[in-house]
Amino acid sequence: MPKFSFKQFIVEQDRSAMKIGTDGVLLGAWAPIDHNPFSILDIGAGTGIIALMLAQRSNAEQIDALEIDEDAFEQATDNFENSPWSDRLFCFHAGLDEFIEEPEDEYDLIISNPPYYSEDYKTENEQRDLARFQDAMPFEDLIEAADLLLSENGILAVIIPYKEEEKFLALAQEFELYPFKITHLKGTPTSEIKRSLLAFSRIETTDHNIDELIIEIERHVYTPEYIALTKEFYLKM
Repeated sequence: MPKFSFKQFIVEQDRSAMKIGTDGVLLGAWAPIDHNPFSILDIGAGTGIIALMLAQRSNAEQIDALEIDEDAFEQATDNFENSPWSDRLFCFHAGLDEFIEEPEDEYDLIISNPPYYSEDYKTENEQRDLARFQDAMPFEDLIEAADLLLSENGILAVIIPYKEEEKFLALAQEFELYPFKITHLKGTPTSEIKRSLLAFSRIETTDHNIDELIIEIERHVYTPEYIALTKEFYLKM
């Protein structure tokens, strides 16, 4: 896969097992930043795409990313250094467990497109498996880390399979993290809900906003909502 050009930055992805996909771009564009985060943490950075998008969207002074795979870490670091925001972006080569042992900072926004295939099979590509399979980062670990690292008014934003939503919400509640924004993603108007975009805070609210986002009306004909969300990034939007 060659490099991927966005409007304000370029992402090289030849060394990362996790290529750029719709999930990461949607999360990067959707994550709430109305609270003007000063510090952001991207857990499981891959190519660094989500951190780069948030550098473009926000005025955050500190945008840290965490990546356990060495090739992906090196790629994300290069992508950060070659971007217009290299002074605000930094990638740590570490696993989540290692990172939270001695937390130095709190974050106003924690974002993750976590590896989530919990099925039992593995492919021939070990690196891709590490990037994709849930044993690389169970939801419990992600939520526990968020509870530890989030500032008082911080927000956790994730994208997960819709079928995992109920489980994720229940786990988050155990750590007193409460959803305030939920978007259900569908590929087309007639397809089933495939993904959930979830945003949590420490403030308990009874009425959280649930909406739906459809990506395409038909093949390569994007909905106005999808275009509005991604047009600051995609060259052809």
